[in-house]
Amino acid sequence: MSDQTTTLREALTDAMRYWEPRRVIYNFVLVAVVAIHAVRQWMNSELAVTADTFFWLFILAVLANVAYCAAYLADIPAQLSGFRSEWLRLRLAVLLIGLAFAAILAHYFSQAIFWPDI
Repeated sequence: MSDQTTTLREALTDAMRYWEPRRVIYNFVLVAVVAIHAVRQWMNSELAVTADTFFWLFILAVLANVAYCAAYLADIPAQLSGFRSEWLRLRLAVLLIGLAFAAILAHYFSQAIFWPDI
């Protein structure tokens, strides 16, 4: 695949091959952040887990995975541009920045769910 002949189909396929295996890592990191908050709260006092807790966690998990799809909005046009080779080298940085941002959001949302008095 050269930069001049990359088709939309090739860019979509390449994006999926890159991003989808990494979604597992993304979800694992976010689950770890939430689990740390839950365990800390459970150790400090009795953790009151209600159906609403699970509903919030489910909603946030779905929203986190929708947000992960934002990578495609940058990846596909970049692959179709004249900057494809540069972009392919930068994708790891985009992944790490997005992962850090998502983990920070997960921290604050988990804090609000498990530590509402803070």
